[in-house]
Amino acid sequence: MAGTALLALALTACGGGSGTVGSGSGQAETKQEQKADMAISVNLTGNQVKAGEPVKVTLSEGKLSLVKVTDGKGGELPGRISADGRTWTSERNAPPGTDYKVEAQNTDTRKMTVTEDGQTVKTIPVSAGTPGGQKASWSGKMVLMSKEGTIRMDSRSVGLGDAYDKTVDYSMRLTWSGMYAHAAPWNSGNFGSANTSSGCVGMSDANARALYAEVQVGDPFEVVGEGSKGNADMGNGYGEWNLSWDRWKAKSALSGAPLNG
Repeated sequence: MAGTALLALALTACGGGSGTVGSGSGQAETKQEQKADMAISVNLTGNQVKAGEPVKVTLSEGKLSLVKVTDGKGGELPGRISADGRTWTSERNAPPGTDYKVEAQNTDTRKMTVTEDGQTVKTIPVSAGTPGGQKASWSGKMVLMSKEGTIRMDSRSVGLGDAYDKTVDYSMRLTWSGMYAHAAPWNSGNFGSANTSSGCVGMSDANARALYAEVQVGDPFEVVGEGSKGNADMGNGYGEWNLSWDRWKAKSALSGAPLNG
């Protein structure tokens, strides 16, 4: 439909550093397939690397959010991300004769893409729900239910104890259970790099103000990627959008199938 905006939010996305690190007797070889703009590198490159060095994964810009280094049998090499988020270092040295697969995720994957008439018109850095548990965001296809502006959000009303009690601007409701897209200036350090909210999709005041002015009630809103708590239950917003056409037809009164669930 002309003039309808589609909002797509990526919770996580792998990017950049994915390759194989091999170490042997005095030599190691690394083969990497990287996107140039990600600028993620692994220290064990070339064929003259000394055996028994720790694995180091470095990001030239932004912050690493997740690094996973596994051997050929699926065993994981433990490590830590530095305080500045730029480097991951294994906690022990890579043993000789072992090949490792390196997977890294960075800092620009937490974003909202706004499209209109099939064309991207804006990309907004966001911070969505904390992965795992009750503070994760719902995922899947939703619909912007209402534009509620400035409202008070109290975590006790959604079963999260005393996690927050804030007055929030530019609030756009996505589910009856309390998932919104809204301004969250207190969380600005995580926009675009980490999902740390209590389930809502937060962004800067300026971006929330502009988005609030542009969207309409009824616009589709899709959350994709890992780290969510799944699709919202039917009836918690407009979850019918997540049904396939066959499942939707099966709910017709003519099919004889139950209308709930």
